[in-house]
Amino acid sequence: MDKMIATTAEAVEADALPRIYEAHTDPDLHTTGEPELPDCITRQPAAQKSPARWAYERTVLYLKKFEEQLDNEHEVAMGFVGSDAGVLRIEGMGYFDPDIVTFFGKDATGGRMQLVQHVSQLNVVFRALPKAVQDKAPNRIGFRLLEALEKKADATS
Repeated sequence: MDKMIATTAEAVEADALPRIYEAHTDPDLHTTGEPELPDCITRQPAAQKSPARWAYERTVLYLKKFEEQLDNEHEVAMGFVGSDAGVLRIEGMGYFDPDIVTFFGKDATGGRMQLVQHVSQLNVVFRALPKAVQDKAPNRIGFRLLEALEKKADATS
């Protein structure tokens, strides 16, 4: 049991702050413990965000972290649980307040795809696929999405 004593203000603040904890078996690929969250995620309390925005922001962080583990020959895609829809090579992501998250991209044949999902049903499986265009740099959508969140947070503060 934690023996720290907190003031009421500290307890309320700690309860409002988003927390993440992960533990993995491979120390070379993953961090263990509580990674620091970017300011663009923590600046506004989670209670003030719609479920869609909050799900979007956290999914962006997971997406970026997944991409950090990929080599230059692979890009991120997502598979579909319980469906024969195949995979979607992620090219964009968004949300529609208060409760919809959407993914944009292409399927394995290059056909356009969009997944629209209610946050209560959100299940995302990230997959590493060979790059769509071999002589180009890999597409790192998670990095661009987090950069956009940072710019948006800076513009509103």
